[in-house]
Amino acid sequence: MIIVAEESALSEDAGMLMAALSQTLKAITGSSGQGKFDAAAMAQPGCCFAIARDGAGNLLGCGAIRPLPGYAGVAELKRMFALKSSAGAGTALLRFLESRAREAGYHAVWLETRRINQRAVDFYLHRGYQPISAFAPYCGKQEAVCLGRNLNDGG
Repeated sequence: MIIVAEESALSEDAGMLMAALSQTLKAITGSSGQGKFDAAAMAQPGCCFAIARDGAGNLLGCGAIRPLPGYAGVAELKRMFALKSSAGAGTALLRFLESRAREAGYHAVWLETRRINQRAVDFYLHRGYQPISAFAPYCGKQEAVCLGRNLNDGG
């Protein structure tokens, strides 16, 4: 059983998951991605930080949405991470965050990942995300791939 709930991005559990994510990203891409996320900002309207746990309360993963500045009605997906031993946690987190985005009035969810992170690219493509034009601050960055999903089409 996977339980996903909104939690504080400043909690110890969130910190442990995001540290594991940063270490994983650094190994895959050479960058931890930490500089593009402010945990304290997750308390602002339109934001949601979620943690997935198993039935015993063990950590499985995390993820967040926030408003994408300059793109009305678009939520940006950030800090998505699931432990390798947590089959289904990534999908559960993604669907939870998409639901929260709909509830907050967003019409789309966009994200950026690195092309070299093929596992992440495949994960999103298999869950209905499509390539989109690069959005700020990723415009002109060849290593970046931007993906999006329209939430108003039943997706």
